[in-house]
Amino acid sequence: MIIVIGGMIGAGKTSVAKVIGEQLDSEVFYENVENNDILPLFYTASPEEQDAKRYPFLLQLEFLSSRYQDIKRAFHNRHNVLDRSIYEDWYFCKVNNDLGRISDMEFKTYEKLLNNMMEELESLPQKAPDLMVYLHGSFETIMERIGLRGREFEQDESLRHYYYTLWSGYDAWVKNHYHASQVLMVNIDQLDVVNRPEDIPVLMKMVKDKLNILDNEA
Repeated sequence: MIIVIGGMIGAGKTSVAKVIGEQLDSEVFYENVENNDILPLFYTASPEEQDAKRYPFLLQLEFLSSRYQDIKRAFHNRHNVLDRSIYEDWYFCKVNNDLGRISDMEFKTYEKLLNNMMEELESLPQKAPDLMVYLHGSFETIMERIGLRGREFEQDESLRHYYYTLWSGYDAWVKNHYHASQVLMVNIDQLDVVNRPEDIPVLMKMVKDKLNILDNEA
């Protein structure tokens, strides 16, 4: 099976992907953050610099490219976990378009590229994930976790509105627009596999139960 981990910035996708990968003895494909030169600029540049350099658009293209590379590798093997899905990238791009950070023309160009990539996936042994594990929770929990992970470029108070805008529409996007696979909703206010190892068996039972449902329906 192929599992993708979805959720807000700071929700704990990398940690959950690592846990699930270890528990299921699966390879994990992590989001490219450390080698992403555009990401810090996206968070720290002034609005004028953002507008001139088009960092939001460039960042979405960078994520789209790296995500597509991971998918091509992961979907050739039936047992993998991916830290965030290519489907969520569209949501981030749309929010930045709504905020005026990405122009309508850039958004249309992005959608064309994404659609072309999704068409190419039709040739792969597997065309979509089996399950999205969607991490959701209160805005306070998200902000606390963003603070705890300590990436300096994410900490500026001016980013709070951006985080809230993303957070406020994320659940609705998953429920109303994500149709690639079944979804397992995991409330991170209640489940914390990093600080409470005793929550790991609880999470894994939820994942395995959901996958068993899929197996029975197949």
